[in-house]
Amino acid sequence: MSLALVKNSPVEDLRRRIADAGALILDVDGTLAETEEIHREAFNEAFVAGGIDWHWGRRIYKELLRVAGGKERIRAFDQMRRSGPPLSDAVIAKLHRIKTERFAAIMSEKGCPLRPGIRALLDAAWAREQRIAIATTTTRVNIDALLAPVFGKEWEARFAAVVAADDVARKKPAPDVYLEVLSQLDLPAASCVAVEDSGNGLMAATRAGVPVLITRSLYFHDDVFDGALAVLDDLSELAP
Repeated sequence: MSLALVKNSPVEDLRRRIADAGALILDVDGTLAETEEIHREAFNEAFVAGGIDWHWGRRIYKELLRVAGGKERIRAFDQMRRSGPPLSDAVIAKLHRIKTERFAAIMSEKGCPLRPGIRALLDAAWAREQRIAIATTTTRVNIDALLAPVFGKEWEARFAAVVAADDVARKKPAPDVYLEVLSQLDLPAASCVAVEDSGNGLMAATRAGVPVLITRSLYFHDDVFDGALAVLDDLSELAP
């Protein structure tokens, strides 16, 4: 859905809302970059390496993405099986560790570009000395694999706050990552703007009181985004 079709969200008003925000708070997977296919590839390689006879195609992976967190997805899929003993916590942790290593290796080999309009959004915000934060349910290792090739090894210094999966007790759609970001920024929720790509992300930010701009992604393109400030195919729609 293009911005022009979203009621009460003309382009200039949305640009102004973004520019005037106390901070921009961004999700990572699917929002900054289309990383989910790389995550899926890494999971499947981890299953082979771990001697687990599983393979996640796109259909099942889309269903599993409703479950936030890599270890949680492995457990959810394990519980969906009709037979066999459940995987132990240790085995799940091992599979997730291998998966994280494979994700970093694939990213190093192939890379993954930022989505259209993301770099322009970030550069404009830094130019006006606006604070930018990250609120994600992925790990810092995964964020580093994505952003270090783009912004250098010291990428984290460019962000006012980075809150990842292991920093909070509950993952999205719980509001915990956003509440922690807001605490670190010391800003009221309503003064910020979140950028998300999924219904879970929208719910997490909204529960924390943060207005949300949605940019549709590969796996969440058909999610329902009621209550969002606007729903864009990508952020290049905000270009002058």
